[in-house]
Amino acid sequence: MNKPHHPTRGLLLMVVAPSGVGKTSLTRRLVSDHGDLHLSISATTRDPRPGEHDGRDYHFVTRERFQEMIDQDAFLEWAEVYGNFYGSPKPPIMDALERGESALFDIDFQGAMKVHAQAKADSVLVYILPPSLAEMSRRLHTRSQDSEEVIHRRLSRAKGEVAAWEQFDYVILNDDFDRAYADLAHIYHAERLKRSRNPWIGDLVGDLLKEEI
Repeated sequence: MNKPHHPTRGLLLMVVAPSGVGKTSLTRRLVSDHGDLHLSISATTRDPRPGEHDGRDYHFVTRERFQEMIDQDAFLEWAEVYGNFYGSPKPPIMDALERGESALFDIDFQGAMKVHAQAKADSVLVYILPPSLAEMSRRLHTRSQDSEEVIHRRLSRAKGEVAAWEQFDYVILNDDFDRAYADLAHIYHAERLKRSRNPWIGDLVGDLLKEEI
């Protein structure tokens, strides 16, 4: 998508899906294809892993600094996961919206709901459905990254998330990658064109109505 010629407001696109549904492939392609859409970079207190860089993969901060940010209400959402803290810094994200840029969040169901609660007018919630839990199980086993216990836990959690599908603005079935990607891209394009995100339209209409014909 080309950069708009008129001032617009960006959006917070939250794409949620259980593991093994193809969310990462869909969202990375969407970001790659759209210059005005950026992956939101989380802050974390965990140590960098080999190959990770501060400011590109995460904002690596101390526990003390993270707590200061919590006290300053500087996160759209945050959580503690396995002893480490993760959060989405609010100021850079909201500043980007003002510049007409959008942010894509790679976060879980609870995190998406927290962001939505803080920024309802700016947020768009998309859920990616697997064609079946059996297919999701097959994909998880094919990845060979998790134990049977972890896979079972992921499948159980997926059922709970699927049951909450009505809380999302859009639901996409990923039984065909190209079709699912086209649906996701169409959603992003349509949301960018919403009247509320294009305040310049009011001025243009006002000028049009003043024209003598």
